[in-house]
Amino acid sequence: MSSSEKHHPSDRPELPPPPGAWPTAQAAARSLLSPVERFLSIETSSGILLLMAAAAALAWANSPWSASYQDFWHTRLVIGVGPLVFERDLHFLVNDGLMVIFFFVVGLEIRREIHCGELSQLRRAALPVFAALGGMIAPACLFLAFNLGTAAQGGWGVPMATDIAFAVGVLALLGKRVRPALRILLLALAVIDDLGAIIVIALFYSSGIQLVGLGILAAGLALLFTMQKLGVRSSWAYVAPGLVIWTGTYAAGVHPTLAGVIIGLLTPVRTWLGTETFVDQAKAAADVVAGPAGTHDSHAVREKLANLGVASRETFSPVERLQHGLHPWVAFFIMPVFALANAGVPLGEARLDSNGQGVLLGVTLGLVLGKPIGVLGLSWLAVRLRLAALPAGVGWRGVLVVGLVAGIGFTMALFIAGLAFSSGPLNEVAKLGILCASALAALLGLGVGRILLSAEAPAEAAPTETAAETSTTA
Repeated sequence: MSSSEKHHPSDRPELPPPPGAWPTAQAAARSLLSPVERFLSIETSSGILLLMAAAAALAWANSPWSASYQDFWHTRLVIGVGPLVFERDLHFLVNDGLMVIFFFVVGLEIRREIHCGELSQLRRAALPVFAALGGMIAPACLFLAFNLGTAAQGGWGVPMATDIAFAVGVLALLGKRVRPALRILLLALAVIDDLGAIIVIALFYSSGIQLVGLGILAAGLALLFTMQKLGVRSSWAYVAPGLVIWTGTYAAGVHPTLAGVIIGLLTPVRTWLGTETFVDQAKAAADVVAGPAGTHDSHAVREKLANLGVASRETFSPVERLQHGLHPWVAFFIMPVFALANAGVPLGEARLDSNGQGVLLGVTLGLVLGKPIGVLGLSWLAVRLRLAALPAGVGWRGVLVVGLVAGIGFTMALFIAGLAFSSGPLNEVAKLGILCASALAALLGLGVGRILLSAEAPAEAAPTETAAETSTTA
């Protein structure tokens, strides 16, 4: 559920206090919590928390206490039984564990849009593919323009990646200026961009894909499909195949967050019982409970209420239920923790020699200029050639804002920089470029978005879409 769909706490129906509750204490607790609830109901609040966490991490990592920042996130975590031991640090838990849940929610949202939303039409679904390709090719070319033939040319993959968590957080700060279709475009673009980055890492920055991991991944998918065919509807039951799929991606040498996207895209999107069945079960339960006193059959009552509970749950599809349940955790816990764990980039070792200048320019301009040029340029060409279509209600101004926000590289870009340059001055310069470019891209996205999207009335984008549809069907 998007933040725009949230209801204000005052919209909820009042319930009587539970037995034994102290009304005065309950009222005091409500008065203390109501400002927090109001803040969480604001559309931009998750983006504000994200940026606050990022600023805190950056200040901490470059303060006199910077060693404590590194020590904290490298705290070792050990899980094991006997000789089977899995040991990683806290940073790994955040990036490869908690962020899987974030990508799972992203996969759920894209799955819903493919079923009945903006991505349900082939040409509209094709637009983020072309946008992502343009957003990868143009930054890599810009980087090579400054570094081809030098010792730094191997870093061409650094400015290709978009950090989906930060990009979504910054876009959220634009509030109601951002239409749902535009947010879906960014989500789909960023997921495809991440898949492209994973392929680039596998082909050019690693020893390749491990077949054993792919086998484990296939086993997890087989288990998931089998449970779906058997009619298993409990969300908790799918944790087991989810862990197998995560293990497979990790063992294959692929970033485990891909497991979240895969599971989200495979989650059922259709309801089982629907509202009519819920109404019928509610009437049946009410008839039993409201019968004459002393005639209640406790077994019958429990059975009817259990059926009512199932009907209540299955009135919504698994995609809707999981999105609604996980959205607050993702927006107000996982994303801020992710920012706190990744935005702390120490900048003390950057050296701007001849190679360093090329890396800094290539990374910064690749993200800040290459991303919007590539996203907007290839999207425009695809629509012009009738290979894709703009989402309903979205014009080229919106696509430009998405391209600017896509220039926030951060985590995946930092990861590729570490593979391309290892440790040393060029890696630190690349980090400096990523940090500066991401901050500049965020500011440009916010500034341009406030100027352009506020002036983009619904009627303006509709003719563009109609024209695109007409030209395609002609």
